[in-house]
Amino acid sequence: MKIFQREQRSLFGEILDWMLTPLLLLWPVSLALTWLVAQGLANKPFDRALEYNAHALAQFVTTHQGKVLFSLPQPASELLRADESDAVYYQVLSPTGEYLAGERDLPAPPHDERPSSAEVRLRDAELRGVDIRVAYIWVRVPLPDAPAALVQVAETRSKRSVLATEIIKGVMLPQFVILPLAVLLVWLALARGIKPLHQLEERIRARRPEDLSPLDHKAVPLEVAPLVDSVNDLLRRLHESMATQKRFLADAAHQLKTPLAGLRMQADLAQREGTSTEELKKSLQQIGRSSIRATHTVNQLLALARAEGGSAAAQRQPVDMARLVIEVVEGAVPQALARHIDLGYDGPEPGASGVWVQGNPVLLAELVRNLVDNALNYTPSSAARAGVVTVRVLPDQFGRVVLLQVEDSGPGVPEAERELIFQPFYRALGTEADGSGLGLPIVREIARQHGAELTIEDVRPGAPLPGARFSLRFAASSPAGRSG
Repeated sequence: MKIFQREQRSLFGEILDWMLTPLLLLWPVSLALTWLVAQGLANKPFDRALEYNAHALAQFVTTHQGKVLFSLPQPASELLRADESDAVYYQVLSPTGEYLAGERDLPAPPHDERPSSAEVRLRDAELRGVDIRVAYIWVRVPLPDAPAALVQVAETRSKRSVLATEIIKGVMLPQFVILPLAVLLVWLALARGIKPLHQLEERIRARRPEDLSPLDHKAVPLEVAPLVDSVNDLLRRLHESMATQKRFLADAAHQLKTPLAGLRMQADLAQREGTSTEELKKSLQQIGRSSIRATHTVNQLLALARAEGGSAAAQRQPVDMARLVIEVVEGAVPQALARHIDLGYDGPEPGASGVWVQGNPVLLAELVRNLVDNALNYTPSSAARAGVVTVRVLPDQFGRVVLLQVEDSGPGVPEAERELIFQPFYRALGTEADGSGLGLPIVREIARQHGAELTIEDVRPGAPLPGARFSLRFAASSPAGRSG
């Protein structure tokens, strides 16, 4: 239950509700409990007086010649009835129940109560429609086999109600002052407690748009520190994303500058006066090659940006690596035939056990495609001496891994360059291979996002053309539950 309802949730209002609502709900409960306690406190002194009067009247119960008598002196009778607030009654009954003195219609004790001497008992009753408090005692008389006589003293409850009311006033009236003061203090304390949040808000608003430095989590309360850490993590990821975008733009501008300049130069050459048909054809061929190179560079840049973005990697599902590799290899066959390269696949059939991995099929296909393109580009081949590129998928059911290998018969990768080739736009010296220098950085980024281990080794160590073998180890997955 909330006393204060708001259309938009407020931390200040939520805390204030949970602090004030119990306080205001418990206040009536406190009133009721105080009333009960006051009634008990008010009864104690007057009950003691009633007990004393009952004991005093019991002293006047005597016996004479085998009869029980009750003789109350006049001063004692006057003193007993001298009460300005309440009416006082008494009654004395003989052991046989015969009326001896006092009020005839004073209610008797419960019938099932056993008489006991020397013990004053108390009970609530009603006399002539008025609530009364009764003290009674059983008095033993010195007669053989005689039961006890009964002495009762009663009074109305006016004094008790007045005293209880005074106690309630003494306790509750200060609360009418204390409660608003407590609400005010709670309000001020809460406003003071959330002040660091307002200060944090001001610091964030005062920041420049380009300032993505982390917030100081030590300058905020301990309870807010996890929120600040989450914001810092968001700022870090945003900084990385912006850095990736800036790097992409810089790389795109740098890499597209050369093919675009070539296109412009060839277009200028084709437009010169006196250009022959043969020269025009050569210029158009150069324009075509430059446009293909520019398209390839743009596609590689987009693939690298998609891989570094990581959004696609989050959309994972079971992937049949055998089927995926076969599709990539089939798509690369025309390129391999044009280069006189023997391109083949070695591995199990699609759908076999042990070839499934958990990943993004689009990025994994991009990874395999770049490895195959890299092998085709760097493998020397001719019609007389064909190069060889082999793609393997090796399931290891005991190790729970899927091994992907792409090996070629090319010059290999020297150990000194095995880290450098994964840097964007790095090109090995002494090679005439066509490419943008982005394929292997894309491979490493996709492998990292899939938790795959990437290694490079020579196929034939010590040979003139040792060849290169790129191996990736993926954690095996189950085909169950794949989306289709």
